[in-house]
Amino acid sequence: MLTKKYTCVKVDQRKDGITFVIFNRPEKRNAMSPTFHIEMMDVLNELEIDPDTKVVVLTGAGTAYSAGQDLKEYFREGDKNPSVRAAASAASRWRSDKLWLYSKPTIAMVNGYCIGGAFTHCICSDFAVAANEAIFSLSEVNWGILPGGMVSKMVSDTLSARNAMFYACTGRTFNGKKAAEIGLVNYAVPLKSLKKEVVKLARELMEKNPNVLRGTKHAIRATQNMDWMAAGDYLAAKGAEIKQRDAARNHDAYSEGIRQFIDEKAYKPVFSPYHGAASGKPPAKLPSTRKKKAAAASAVTRSTSSGPARSSSGGKKV
Repeated sequence: MLTKKYTCVKVDQRKDGITFVIFNRPEKRNAMSPTFHIEMMDVLNELEIDPDTKVVVLTGAGTAYSAGQDLKEYFREGDKNPSVRAAASAASRWRSDKLWLYSKPTIAMVNGYCIGGAFTHCICSDFAVAANEAIFSLSEVNWGILPGGMVSKMVSDTLSARNAMFYACTGRTFNGKKAAEIGLVNYAVPLKSLKKEVVKLARELMEKNPNVLRGTKHAIRATQNMDWMAAGDYLAAKGAEIKQRDAARNHDAYSEGIRQFIDEKAYKPVFSPYHGAASGKPPAKLPSTRKKKAAAASAVTRSTSSGPARSSSGGKKV
Protein backbone atom coordinates (compact mmCIF):
# COMPACT_ATOMS: atom_id res chain seq x y z
CA MET A 1 0.00 0.00 0.00
CA LEU A 2 1.40 3.38 -1.04
CA THR A 3 1.57 5.80 1.90
CA LYS A 4 3.36 8.79 0.35
CA LYS A 5 1.50 12.07 -0.15
CA TYR A 6 1.87 14.26 -3.23
CA THR A 7 0.92 17.81 -4.19
CA CYS A 8 -0.06 17.27 -7.84
CA VAL A 9 -1.23 13.66 -7.76
CA LYS A 10 -3.74 11.69 -5.69
CA VAL A 11 -3.49 7.92 -5.34
CA ASP A 12 -6.69 6.01 -4.61
CA GLN A 13 -5.92 2.36 -3.87
CA ARG A 14 -8.98 0.14 -3.80
CA LYS A 15 -9.07 -3.14 -1.91
CA ASP A 16 -9.80 -5.08 -5.13
CA GLY A 17 -6.36 -4.39 -6.64
CA ILE A 18 -7.34 -1.44 -8.85
CA THR A 19 -5.35 1.73 -8.14
CA PHE A 20 -6.53 5.08 -9.50
CA VAL A 21 -3.79 7.65 -10.11
CA ILE A 22 -5.57 10.99 -10.30
CA PHE A 23 -3.93 14.05 -11.87
CA ASN A 24 -4.76 16.62 -9.21
CA ARG A 25 -4.37 20.13 -10.61
CA PRO A 26 -8.02 20.79 -11.51
CA GLU A 27 -7.54 24.56 -11.35
CA LYS A 28 -5.04 24.15 -14.23
CA ARG A 29 -7.06 21.45 -15.99
CA ASN A 30 -4.35 19.05 -14.81
CA ALA A 31 -1.65 20.67 -16.94
CA MET A 32 1.72 19.01 -16.33
CA SER A 33 4.30 21.01 -14.39
CA PRO A 34 7.88 19.96 -13.47
CA THR A 35 6.67 18.92 -9.99
CA PHE A 36 3.83 16.95 -11.54
CA HIS A 37 6.24 14.94 -13.71
CA ILE A 38 8.60 14.18 -10.84
CA GLU A 39 5.71 13.01 -8.67
CA MET A 40 4.20 10.88 -11.44
CA MET A 41 7.49 9.09 -12.05
CA ASP A 42 7.76 8.35 -8.34
CA VAL A 43 4.14 7.13 -8.13
CA LEU A 44 4.53 4.74 -11.06
CA ASN A 45 7.84 3.40 -9.72
CA GLU A 46 6.21 2.71 -6.36
CA LEU A 47 3.06 1.11 -7.76
CA GLU A 48 5.01 -1.14 -10.11
CA ILE A 49 6.39 -3.04 -7.10
CA ASP A 50 3.37 -2.61 -4.84
CA PRO A 51 1.78 -6.05 -4.22
CA ASP A 52 -1.64 -4.50 -3.57
CA THR A 53 -1.80 -2.94 -7.04
CA LYS A 54 -2.81 -5.19 -9.93
CA VAL A 55 -4.05 -2.57 -12.45
CA VAL A 56 -3.23 1.15 -12.67
CA VAL A 57 -5.87 3.61 -13.93
CA LEU A 58 -4.83 7.13 -14.95
CA THR A 59 -7.45 9.87 -14.84
CA GLY A 60 -7.93 13.54 -14.02
CA ALA A 61 -9.61 15.50 -11.26
CA GLY A 62 -12.38 17.88 -12.25
CA THR A 63 -13.40 18.45 -15.87
CA ALA A 64 -10.12 17.52 -17.55
CA TYR A 65 -7.99 14.46 -18.11
CA SER A 66 -5.00 16.72 -18.82
CA ALA A 67 -4.54 19.95 -20.74
CA GLY A 68 -0.99 18.98 -21.71
CA GLN A 69 2.19 20.67 -20.54
CA ASP A 70 1.88 23.69 -18.26
CA LEU A 71 2.97 26.47 -20.63
CA LYS A 72 4.08 28.81 -17.86
CA GLU A 73 5.77 26.41 -15.42
CA TYR A 74 7.18 23.84 -17.83
CA PHE A 75 8.11 25.99 -20.83
CA ARG A 76 8.60 29.64 -19.84
CA GLU A 77 10.04 29.07 -16.36
CA GLY A 78 11.92 26.02 -17.58
CA ASP A 79 13.61 28.08 -20.27
CA LYS A 80 14.89 30.39 -17.53
CA ASN A 81 16.16 27.51 -15.41
CA PRO A 82 17.84 24.79 -17.53
CA SER A 83 18.45 22.48 -14.55
CA VAL A 84 14.76 22.46 -13.62
CA ARG A 85 13.82 21.90 -17.26
CA ALA A 86 16.28 19.00 -17.58
CA ALA A 87 14.94 17.31 -14.42
CA ALA A 88 11.35 17.77 -15.59
CA SER A 89 12.18 16.45 -19.06
CA ALA A 90 13.79 13.31 -17.62
CA ALA A 91 10.87 12.73 -15.22
CA SER A 92 8.32 13.32 -17.99
CA ARG A 93 9.41 10.01 -19.51
CA TRP A 94 6.87 8.41 -17.16
CA ARG A 95 4.40 9.20 -19.96
CA SER A 96 6.32 7.28 -22.61
CA ASP A 97 9.20 4.96 -21.70
CA LYS A 98 7.78 4.03 -18.30
CA LEU A 99 4.21 3.35 -19.41
CA TRP A 100 5.20 1.71 -22.69
CA LEU A 101 6.73 -1.34 -21.01
CA TYR A 102 5.12 -1.09 -17.57
CA SER A 103 4.93 -4.40 -15.72
CA LYS A 104 1.25 -4.04 -14.82
CA PRO A 105 -1.77 -3.24 -17.01
CA THR A 106 -2.51 0.47 -17.35
CA ILE A 107 -5.75 2.13 -18.43
CA ALA A 108 -6.19 5.78 -19.39
CA MET A 109 -9.64 6.86 -18.21
CA VAL A 110 -10.16 10.03 -20.27
CA ASN A 111 -12.84 11.92 -18.39
CA GLY A 112 -12.51 15.35 -20.03
CA TYR A 113 -10.07 17.56 -21.93
CA CYS A 114 -7.11 15.64 -23.39
CA ILE A 115 -4.87 18.18 -25.07
CA GLY A 116 -1.44 18.13 -26.71
CA GLY A 117 1.15 16.40 -24.54
CA ALA A 118 -1.60 14.44 -22.77
CA PHE A 119 -1.90 12.36 -25.96
CA THR A 120 1.41 10.76 -24.93
CA HIS A 121 0.18 9.00 -21.80
CA CYS A 122 -3.21 8.33 -23.37
CA ILE A 123 -1.49 6.45 -26.21
CA CYS A 124 1.23 4.81 -24.10
CA SER A 125 -1.24 3.37 -21.61
CA ASP A 126 -2.11 -0.19 -22.55
CA PHE A 127 -5.79 0.65 -22.89
CA ALA A 128 -7.80 3.86 -23.13
CA VAL A 129 -11.49 4.42 -22.45
CA ALA A 130 -12.99 7.87 -22.95
CA ALA A 131 -16.15 9.64 -22.03
CA ASN A 132 -18.26 10.49 -25.07
CA GLU A 133 -18.10 14.08 -23.86
CA ALA A 134 -14.29 14.21 -23.60
CA ILE A 135 -12.55 16.79 -25.81
CA PHE A 136 -9.32 15.95 -27.65
CA SER A 137 -7.07 18.38 -29.50
CA LEU A 138 -3.51 18.63 -30.81
CA SER A 139 -3.46 22.38 -30.32
CA GLU A 140 0.30 22.91 -30.68
CA VAL A 141 -0.02 24.21 -34.24
CA ASN A 142 -2.22 27.04 -32.94
CA TRP A 143 0.37 28.38 -30.50
CA GLY A 144 3.38 28.09 -32.70
CA ILE A 145 5.09 24.73 -32.20
CA LEU A 146 4.81 21.23 -33.60
CA PRO A 147 3.55 18.29 -31.51
CA GLY A 148 6.98 17.43 -30.12
CA GLY A 149 8.16 15.21 -27.30
CA MET A 150 7.45 12.27 -29.65
CA VAL A 151 3.74 13.14 -29.85
CA SER A 152 3.89 13.36 -33.65
CA LYS A 153 5.49 9.91 -33.81
CA MET A 154 2.97 8.37 -31.43
CA VAL A 155 -0.01 9.89 -33.20
CA SER A 156 1.21 8.82 -36.64
CA ASP A 157 1.80 5.27 -35.33
CA THR A 158 -1.64 5.08 -33.70
CA LEU A 159 -3.90 6.82 -36.22
CA SER A 160 -4.20 6.53 -39.97
CA ALA A 161 -1.90 8.87 -41.90
CA ARG A 162 -4.89 10.96 -42.98
CA ASN A 163 -6.28 11.41 -39.48
CA ALA A 164 -2.85 12.10 -37.96
CA MET A 165 -2.16 14.79 -40.56
CA PHE A 166 -5.62 16.32 -40.31
CA TYR A 167 -5.81 16.72 -36.54
CA ALA A 168 -2.15 17.71 -36.08
CA CYS A 169 -2.25 20.38 -38.78
CA THR A 170 -5.68 21.86 -38.04
CA GLY A 171 -5.68 21.61 -34.25
CA ARG A 172 -9.39 20.83 -34.48
CA THR A 173 -11.14 19.35 -31.47
CA PHE A 174 -12.95 16.01 -31.51
CA ASN A 175 -14.94 14.14 -28.88
CA GLY A 176 -14.61 10.72 -27.26
CA LYS A 177 -16.85 9.03 -29.81
CA LYS A 178 -14.61 10.26 -32.63
CA ALA A 179 -11.50 9.24 -30.68
CA ALA A 180 -12.85 5.67 -30.56
CA GLU A 181 -13.81 5.78 -34.25
CA ILE A 182 -10.28 6.72 -35.36
CA GLY A 183 -8.56 4.33 -32.92
CA LEU A 184 -7.11 6.76 -30.41
CA VAL A 185 -9.03 5.03 -27.59
CA ASN A 186 -10.48 1.52 -27.34
CA TYR A 187 -14.04 2.70 -26.84
CA ALA A 188 -16.12 5.57 -25.49
CA VAL A 189 -19.09 5.60 -23.12
CA PRO A 190 -21.25 8.26 -21.47
CA LEU A 191 -19.37 10.12 -18.74
CA LYS A 192 -21.75 8.82 -16.07
CA SER A 193 -20.77 5.23 -17.00
CA LEU A 194 -17.04 5.83 -17.49
CA LYS A 195 -15.69 4.67 -14.13
CA LYS A 196 -17.99 1.64 -14.06
CA GLU A 197 -16.79 0.53 -17.51
CA VAL A 198 -13.13 1.05 -16.62
CA VAL A 199 -13.50 -0.98 -13.43
CA LYS A 200 -15.18 -3.73 -15.46
CA LEU A 201 -12.21 -3.82 -17.85
CA ALA A 202 -9.71 -3.78 -14.97
CA ARG A 203 -11.44 -6.73 -13.30
CA GLU A 204 -11.39 -8.67 -16.55
CA LEU A 205 -7.63 -8.11 -16.83
CA MET A 206 -7.07 -9.19 -13.22
CA GLU A 207 -8.59 -12.60 -13.98
CA LYS A 208 -5.66 -13.41 -16.29
CA ASN A 209 -2.31 -14.92 -15.38
CA PRO A 210 -0.30 -11.74 -14.55
CA ASN A 211 2.93 -13.13 -16.01
CA VAL A 212 1.25 -14.10 -19.27
CA LEU A 213 -0.53 -10.74 -19.41
CA ARG A 214 2.75 -8.89 -18.83
CA GLY A 215 4.51 -10.93 -21.51
CA THR A 216 1.69 -10.39 -24.00
CA LYS A 217 1.67 -6.63 -23.38
CA HIS A 218 5.41 -6.44 -23.98
CA ALA A 219 5.22 -8.67 -27.06
CA ILE A 220 2.62 -6.46 -28.74
CA ARG A 221 4.74 -3.37 -28.00
CA ALA A 222 8.15 -4.72 -28.86
CA THR A 223 7.39 -6.57 -32.09
CA GLN A 224 5.74 -3.60 -33.81
CA ASN A 225 9.02 -2.46 -35.35
CA MET A 226 10.78 -5.83 -35.66
CA ASP A 227 11.32 -7.87 -38.78
CA TRP A 228 9.95 -11.42 -39.02
CA MET A 229 13.04 -13.24 -37.76
CA ALA A 230 13.72 -10.86 -34.88
CA ALA A 231 10.09 -11.07 -33.77
CA GLY A 232 10.26 -14.87 -33.75
CA ASP A 233 13.36 -14.85 -31.55
CA TYR A 234 11.83 -12.26 -29.22
CA LEU A 235 8.58 -14.19 -28.80
CA ALA A 236 10.43 -17.43 -28.06
CA ALA A 237 12.48 -15.65 -25.40
CA LYS A 238 9.39 -13.99 -23.95
CA GLY A 239 7.65 -17.37 -23.70
CA ALA A 240 10.64 -18.75 -21.77
CA GLU A 241 10.56 -15.71 -19.50
CA ILE A 242 6.90 -16.34 -18.66
CA LYS A 243 7.74 -19.92 -17.66
CA GLN A 244 10.51 -18.67 -15.38
CA ARG A 245 8.28 -16.08 -13.75
CA ASP A 246 5.54 -18.64 -13.21
CA ALA A 247 8.03 -21.17 -11.85
CA ALA A 248 8.87 -18.66 -9.13
CA ARG A 249 5.31 -19.13 -7.83
CA ASN A 250 5.36 -22.91 -8.44
CA HIS A 251 3.07 -22.67 -11.43
CA ASP A 252 3.09 -23.52 -15.14
CA ALA A 253 0.44 -21.62 -17.08
CA TYR A 254 0.98 -23.49 -20.34
CA SER A 255 0.60 -26.96 -18.87
CA GLU A 256 -2.19 -26.02 -16.48
CA GLY A 257 -4.29 -24.28 -19.11
CA ILE A 258 -4.03 -27.21 -21.53
CA ARG A 259 -4.68 -29.78 -18.79
CA GLN A 260 -7.84 -28.06 -17.62
CA PHE A 261 -9.12 -27.75 -21.19
CA ILE A 262 -8.21 -31.16 -22.63
CA ASP A 263 -8.27 -33.47 -19.62
CA GLU A 264 -10.71 -31.85 -17.21
CA LYS A 265 -13.03 -30.03 -19.64
CA ALA A 266 -13.15 -27.40 -16.92
CA TYR A 267 -13.29 -24.17 -18.95
CA LYS A 268 -13.59 -22.75 -22.45
CA PRO A 269 -10.54 -20.60 -23.33
CA VAL A 270 -12.54 -18.62 -25.89
CA PHE A 271 -14.71 -17.29 -23.07
CA SER A 272 -12.62 -17.27 -19.89
CA PRO A 273 -9.15 -17.86 -18.43
CA TYR A 274 -8.31 -21.19 -16.85
CA HIS A 275 -9.10 -21.66 -13.16
CA GLY A 276 -6.42 -20.24 -10.85
CA ALA A 277 -4.79 -18.15 -13.59
CA ALA A 278 -4.57 -15.01 -11.48
CA SER A 279 -3.42 -16.64 -8.23
CA GLY A 280 -1.39 -19.49 -9.68
CA LYS A 281 -3.30 -21.86 -7.41
CA PRO A 282 -6.02 -23.83 -9.23
CA PRO A 283 -8.80 -25.22 -7.01
CA ALA A 284 -8.40 -28.80 -5.82
CA LYS A 285 -11.65 -29.77 -7.54
CA LEU A 286 -12.30 -28.33 -10.97
CA PRO A 287 -15.77 -27.87 -12.45
CA SER A 288 -16.46 -29.84 -15.61
CA THR A 289 -18.11 -28.25 -18.62
CA ARG A 290 -18.90 -31.78 -19.85
CA LYS A 291 -20.87 -32.50 -16.67
CA LYS A 292 -22.62 -29.17 -16.94
CA LYS A 293 -23.69 -29.97 -20.50
CA ALA A 294 -24.94 -33.40 -19.46
CA ALA A 295 -26.89 -31.91 -16.55
CA ALA A 296 -28.41 -29.28 -18.83
CA ALA A 297 -29.41 -31.89 -21.41
CA SER A 298 -30.92 -34.07 -18.69
CA ALA A 299 -32.92 -31.14 -17.36
CA VAL A 300 -34.29 -30.44 -20.82
CA THR A 301 -35.24 -34.12 -21.26
CA ARG A 302 -37.01 -34.22 -17.89
CA SER A 303 -38.85 -31.01 -18.65
CA THR A 304 -40.00 -32.35 -22.02
CA SER A 305 -41.09 -35.78 -20.73
CA SER A 306 -42.97 -34.36 -17.77
CA GLY A 307 -44.85 -31.76 -19.78
CA PRO A 308 -48.67 -31.95 -20.22
CA ALA A 309 -49.86 -34.57 -22.67
CA ARG A 310 -51.76 -33.25 -25.65
CA SER A 311 -54.49 -34.72 -27.78
CA SER A 312 -54.15 -35.07 -31.53
CA SER A 313 -56.27 -31.96 -31.89
CA GLY A 314 -53.74 -29.91 -29.95
CA GLY A 315 -55.76 -29.55 -26.77
CA LYS A 316 -54.66 -30.74 -23.33
CA LYS A 317 -55.99 -34.09 -22.08
CA VAL A 318 -58.03 -33.71 -18.91
